[in-house]
Amino acid sequence: MTTSSSLPFDPIAKKLQHLHRFLDETKNTAKMPLLFLGHGSPMNAIEDNEFVASFRSLGKEIEKPTAILVISAHWETRGTYVTAMEHPRTIHDFGGFPQALFDVQYPAPGQPALAEAVQELLTPTPVGLDHEWGLDHGSWSVVKHLYPDADVPVIQMSIDYMQPASYHYELAKSLAPLRHKGVLIVGSGNMVHNLRKISWGHLNSHYAFDWALEASDKMKGFILDGNHQALIDFDKQGSAFELAIPTPEHYLPMLYSVALQEKNEDLVLFNDSPIGGSLTMTSLKIG
Repeated sequence: MTTSSSLPFDPIAKKLQHLHRFLDETKNTAKMPLLFLGHGSPMNAIEDNEFVASFRSLGKEIEKPTAILVISAHWETRGTYVTAMEHPRTIHDFGGFPQALFDVQYPAPGQPALAEAVQELLTPTPVGLDHEWGLDHGSWSVVKHLYPDADVPVIQMSIDYMQPASYHYELAKSLAPLRHKGVLIVGSGNMVHNLRKISWGHLNSHYAFDWALEASDKMKGFILDGNHQALIDFDKQGSAFELAIPTPEHYLPMLYSVALQEKNEDLVLFNDSPIGGSLTMTSLKIG
């Protein structure tokens, strides 16, 4: 009896062959680190502050990647998509900021072959190849400090807002082979992110509400202890977490980073500061 997967016209077999070629034809590299970057205000794209300084130092510290895959808080979709254009546009997805911020362009190339590889790695989860989105500020506002010359290809993967945290955590694990192909995987969001509670008078200080500090400390404890199940079950962690994560889109990119952490890999916290009472800039480097 012949199985359907052995038929020459079988689309799944064809896709897996394509993926195999991509992985075979891309040079192996040392295992790339994983990043979760607290991106904060879009103004961090043009300001010179302690957070930006850390991003710049990080870009010089790690081996330059062959490409970057960003999971940004600012691309939520019904279903999962990955940008697949040659030249992604710089998206200014915000309002009320100085013209200098809208003038910023980050003309990094895309990499359609990597987008197709991501699509295949995530099989059987359907992943659409997107040719419209580009790079939103969750992506370019931080990546531009890592690689200011815009000479590293960047693609984005969307967050399916219909799915629970456990879905995103498991989906991330399928991306592991990319770490050995020079791809830097970056989650971009903020672990504590409640704009409705922000204290505008403390935007330039490290002030935090008690609930924000409580949630932040617990999150960091779970991360450092490797208690990923507690991170997945963020909605079961009490009132401080409810205030810290009123909606999950800024939190979920962190799960994509920790899901890929391998046993005994080093993990470093940096930019570990609150701002405006109800946000934290805490960032992670794994590996």
